[in-house]
Amino acid sequence: MNTDVATDQPRSLLVRPGEVVIERSPIPAPGPGQVLVEIAAVGVCGSDVHYFDHGRIADFVVEQPLVLGHEASGVIRALGPGVTDRTVGQRVALEPQETCGRCKECQSGRYNLCPDVEFFATPPIHGAFAGQVVLASHRAHPVPDTLSDEAAALIEPLSVGIWASRKAGVEPGDRVLITGAGPVGLLCADVARARGAASVAVSDTNDYRLGVARDRGASQVINAAAGPLAEQLEPVDVIIECSGAEPAVRAAFTVAAPAARIVLVGMGSPTMELPVADIQIKELMITGTFRYANCYPAAIALAASGAVDLDSLVTGRFGLDQVADALRASKTDPHCLKPVVYPSR
Repeated sequence: MNTDVATDQPRSLLVRPGEVVIERSPIPAPGPGQVLVEIAAVGVCGSDVHYFDHGRIADFVVEQPLVLGHEASGVIRALGPGVTDRTVGQRVALEPQETCGRCKECQSGRYNLCPDVEFFATPPIHGAFAGQVVLASHRAHPVPDTLSDEAAALIEPLSVGIWASRKAGVEPGDRVLITGAGPVGLLCADVARARGAASVAVSDTNDYRLGVARDRGASQVINAAAGPLAEQLEPVDVIIECSGAEPAVRAAFTVAAPAARIVLVGMGSPTMELPVADIQIKELMITGTFRYANCYPAAIALAASGAVDLDSLVTGRFGLDQVADALRASKTDPHCLKPVVYPSR
């Protein structure tokens, strides 16, 4: 008997709002079509923070201990039966969702809208603040060695930005406004520039984050608290709203050019009012986004090309026993953008 082979692993569990604990659990065995991935890095998302603070997001309620974390990278350590498209030792970015593959939405390529989707760190599905996890082999996307573990983990929020730009139909020459300069907003701005936008303005009320947007190449940064947005910005063809804040949404409509495309990414109030008269008179096109579909290969290629710098978003590094600190970082560090947890360290 080989006593050097580990049979259990540590994982961080949210047991109640504001409290996480470390427990040891059996290492999962990959089933048919699955791979076992040793987690290298996990980005902290705003949804993780919201679950930590409140124990719920809308109708998703933490009713039993939950492993948070869904922005993850790692190394494949074992293959399940029938897996021939991946190899042990391969570095991968984890696309943290499983879908049925059979419903109308899956068959239409919109698998993010599958009614049976299981998404990491969304109750009751455990996430990646753990030593090892299993997932479908086709959701473990190989990454080149030129990408760091951190960058590979942040392929997930970059995919959100790619999906938003696809939904907005960003084209060369477009004038684009991104509202909200958090990590997703910054990545939406990066993707819009990579798609050839003529100008990309970013608005927020946080001067530090606006400075980051400027350093990343924004054409114009606007502090929304300084005055009406329409007095600071010419009309735009595309608006990607990443804050979820109702004042930001209302302000965005004031700079929408005729036939502008507006994509709502930030999760806002379910009863938010929109200016219906403007929508009709200007023939504005409005849609929401829910995660992403078929974006990981493009996100990996974009990051590997150097067009988007993911590593520079990382502002804090934490071990698995420091998950609570990582989840509180946005409140304790005014310069926090993306804390990263390293479960295997």
